[in-house]
Amino acid sequence: MASVGSAAREAYDEEAAVRRPLELDGRDGATASSSDHHRPGGNVMPRYQVGTKGDTSSRHSEERRQPSTDDVRKSKPGSRYFTAFGVDLSPDNMAVAIVYFVQGVLGLARLAVSFYLKDDLHLDPAETAVVTGFSSLPWLIKPLYGFISDSIPLFGYRRRSYLFLSGLLGALSWSLMATVVSSKYSAASSILLGSLSVAFSDVVVDSMVVERARGESQSTSGSLQSLCWGSSAFGGIVSAYFSGSLVDTYGVRFVFGVTAFLPLMTSAVAVLVNEHHISSGERTTLLSGSGFVESSKQHVRQLWTSVKQPNILLPTLFIFLWQATPHSDSAMFFFITNKLGFTPEFLGRVKLVTSFASLLGVGLYNYFLKEVSLRKIFLATTIIGSALGMTQVLLVTGLNRQFGISDEWFSIGDSLIITVLGQASFMPVLVLAAKLCPPGMEATLFATLMSISNAGSVTGGLVGAGLTRIFGVTRDTFGNLPLLIVVCNLSSLLPLPLLGLLPEESGDTDNGETKNN
Repeated sequence: MASVGSAAREAYDEEAAVRRPLELDGRDGATASSSDHHRPGGNVMPRYQVGTKGDTSSRHSEERRQPSTDDVRKSKPGSRYFTAFGVDLSPDNMAVAIVYFVQGVLGLARLAVSFYLKDDLHLDPAETAVVTGFSSLPWLIKPLYGFISDSIPLFGYRRRSYLFLSGLLGALSWSLMATVVSSKYSAASSILLGSLSVAFSDVVVDSMVVERARGESQSTSGSLQSLCWGSSAFGGIVSAYFSGSLVDTYGVRFVFGVTAFLPLMTSAVAVLVNEHHISSGERTTLLSGSGFVESSKQHVRQLWTSVKQPNILLPTLFIFLWQATPHSDSAMFFFITNKLGFTPEFLGRVKLVTSFASLLGVGLYNYFLKEVSLRKIFLATTIIGSALGMTQVLLVTGLNRQFGISDEWFSIGDSLIITVLGQASFMPVLVLAAKLCPPGMEATLFATLMSISNAGSVTGGLVGAGLTRIFGVTRDTFGNLPLLIVVCNLSSLLPLPLLGLLPEESGDTDNGETKNN
């Protein structure tokens, strides 16, 4: 029921809802991060390494890089931890995995939000897309969260304290949705708060992942990303079926109330983060007038020096354009619910299938594609995805029934295949972005790259909303929906001539030259 581009956006943003708060990802990226996710449209992208080591010689930058449990593990011949996706489940890695799990399990409210906007607030497809885009805004300023986390220790910690507060903010946002929200403006504001919660926690755990990925091969970095997004996919599986059945049985407000408890898991796992406590004296030094200002200026200069390098700027430009192609997700949601009569319970089953498909996509990348060049992965998945996305026309026109395939089974099969491809195409984006980050700039630079990706996702959603309006597709009028689907799917091919902006290296090469340009 979505193109590969939409599934990839969904894979990252909020949903991760998550990395694209409402994404109808699936989410940023962020859960990127990714999530950010995504979810929201968030639509699911990548992680190189640049050497600006001369810029990291200050005491502030050195203090930021504290030994982690992984540093200790790597120095020992054996490991006392269990492994998943080839990664040791140390306390730090467990914290990262659980935060990503929360991003996935927050999908419990995604269907409830969609039905609330459509049925309770009576918005049309274009308005729904705009609200979704607005609530994704926190994912566009992730560098700010990275700077805050890297530069301003809260209660003596740069990671723990922000994870704890992010969980509380998420609980507050969904509590408001369950109680006092009653208009599209208040709904967008509350969802925006939830998006901010996930985006901030996403930046924090992404910085931890980047610290471990730095200096590793693409294959090893891919294993770390597989752990993250495997956890998110598992969270999606846990919540998928109930996301529809609970809406059917108890209503959207009840689902929002249950969802309010889930972000508290992020607050709870903050204690697992192995982090050096910064004393009050150190904090005073870090935040003191001229020292803090100079550190901030250095941070900005280092960020600009890194971003403007061609081996970072050009791949990032491609990812933005890849994400910015329009999609028709909102229009399709209205069609399958208002025209085909799909119930929340059935859509929950579809979500369950796509959650398994997302996990399958992670496994596909981890075992078969992480040593394949980025250009080949994007070329293949984009072309195949565009072709498969055209199958939505069969559903809209009813031709699937002439082949003896019911609407329900056609939707399930279509969603499964597209989600696998979308997740597999999203994973290398995360690997690429992580390896681009120099020491001392993990949170800020990675957040910058993913924010650019998220900006592309939001742009694609808004362009899709504009096309929906232009083609006259409303909550009850779907005559031009086939044309909208064709235009959106063909547009996903537009970035392909720019594949040369991506690096050529594949898989297990360490690519030291790229890292030290």
